[in-house]
Amino acid sequence: MKVQRAHVVKLYPDAGQEEFLRQIGGATRFLWNLALYQRQIWGKRHGLNRFSQSKELTQLRAEVSWMTACPSQVLQQVLNDLEKAFQNFFAQRARFPQSRKKNRGDSFRFPDGKNTLYERLTGKGGRLKLSKLGWLRFRGWRPLPGQIRNVTVRYDAGQWFAAIQYEYEITDPASRTLPAIGIDRGIAATVAISGQGRIKGPEAYRKALKRLQRAQRIVARRKNGSQNRRKAVLRVARLHRTVRRVRADFLHKVSHWLAKNHGTLVFEDLKIRNMIRSAAGSLAELGHNVRQKAGLNRSILDQGWGMLHTFCRYKAAERGGECLDVSAKNTSRECCKCGHIAVENRGSQARFLCVQCGHTENADDNASVVILKRAVDCGLLPVEALHCLANKAGITVGHFLTSCQ
Repeated sequence: MKVQRAHVVKLYPDAGQEEFLRQIGGATRFLWNLALYQRQIWGKRHGLNRFSQSKELTQLRAEVSWMTACPSQVLQQVLNDLEKAFQNFFAQRARFPQSRKKNRGDSFRFPDGKNTLYERLTGKGGRLKLSKLGWLRFRGWRPLPGQIRNVTVRYDAGQWFAAIQYEYEITDPASRTLPAIGIDRGIAATVAISGQGRIKGPEAYRKALKRLQRAQRIVARRKNGSQNRRKAVLRVARLHRTVRRVRADFLHKVSHWLAKNHGTLVFEDLKIRNMIRSAAGSLAELGHNVRQKAGLNRSILDQGWGMLHTFCRYKAAERGGECLDVSAKNTSRECCKCGHIAVENRGSQARFLCVQCGHTENADDNASVVILKRAVDCGLLPVEALHCLANKAGITVGHFLTSCQ
């Protein structure tokens, strides 16, 4: 099967190349905002789409000299991205497309991977050749096993990065007979694994919160447009970049270990977007416990639940495993021993005590076993995947299947 992956390198452009990169970023931002404005005003009346706007782009480049210098394929990709953004909005997968602002993470894509050259110069250094930019030096070289498809360049907190997407083919992995596990995602512990304990995340945002607050107060005191304000904004952006990197590094390591050592990963089907909605309410009906809910939302986002699920899905598929989703209803209130569901079972955040059979356990550990058991009850797991539950209960697989009936 064909696999697509991306390798990110840090670019070191010279002064002329950096100026041209900023010019491309400004052109793509201008085109995005202009095309979005056209669709907002005349979209329904004239049926605008990326094909009709692409024809107008040719006229625009002929009239605006600073857009003529930018690669035409890069500008075409902006219209393609806007089309996908509207498709996601109409399919209720994302919010309405927003206008882009200056110095807010400029990003643009070079779609012609065949003409992109990628060479090694030193141990970790190399150079990358892009259309109209020439050779760009970078750090982070490693051999790419397949053909380059495209290159996305982005500006992040004062630095330039390139994500090189490549495609390669691997043999279809054989189905794995490693044991299945249930994974409960939480806040006190990022993941609880059935029969194997809990893993606590780095809580990168919470630890950096005081520094972020202090840095943002400095931004608020600086004069708009001044050099000191730009420096203060850059300091905030670097803190956020560090938080993202720490979180992503942890989730990559955890997901790699989970996919490598287990055949089937069972998750709760969580609607994270609904879980992190604000409790502020409206002017007609004000919300309750708004600050507490805001703190809970920050904690949920800090754990990276959605990112963990995405990482596990593609890493398990590469190794012949799979990720399954089961209903999340009452997983924290159901006893993994007798199946009794009651609000009183969850006495506190950490303690689970079944009011019917008296089973007591950490609440996250109990939920992880319930998640795995639900996959068994729904017939989603093969018999070979039941060893984890049977070993935890201290019985054979046959006895476990009998007890689940």
